[in-house]
Amino acid sequence: MNADSRPFPRLAPAAAPGSPLWRRLAVPAGLLTAVAAAFAYVGAVDPNEPGHYPVCPLYRLTGLYCPGCGGLRGAHAFVHGDLLTALRDNVLGVAAYLGFAVLWTVWVVHAVRGRPMRLDPRPAHLWGIGALVLVFTAVRNLPPGGWLHP
Repeated sequence: MNADSRPFPRLAPAAAPGSPLWRRLAVPAGLLTAVAAAFAYVGAVDPNEPGHYPVCPLYRLTGLYCPGCGGLRGAHAFVHGDLLTALRDNVLGVAAYLGFAVLWTVWVVHAVRGRPMRLDPRPAHLWGIGALVLVFTAVRNLPPGGWLHP
């Protein structure tokens, strides 16, 4: 498989390298606006109060925690600056927030410089992320992993 046939798209600049800076930053700014709005909503509407958000369907049907269980509570705590509670609610979610922040920052730097950024994870990276999520899910549902319960 050559580099051009990979399924992952190039990110920024959305416009040609010679285009104005505001145009190169429009897509990353739009994505940041959407993510900030989602975090603002979760920060304002407390997921710890019943009735605001639906219960996880996997947890409701089986009593098992999925990898996302506790994610809204963790995001709420993260928005309010309570990092320890956010980590307790969903450590994988906090890692994803920080990973997003790093990738977004690199994307913006590339856009400012007028260079495209290509997300091109190798299959081993994708399998590794999948294995991490699977192990996290399994451990949090076993008795010794009780500390990972949301």
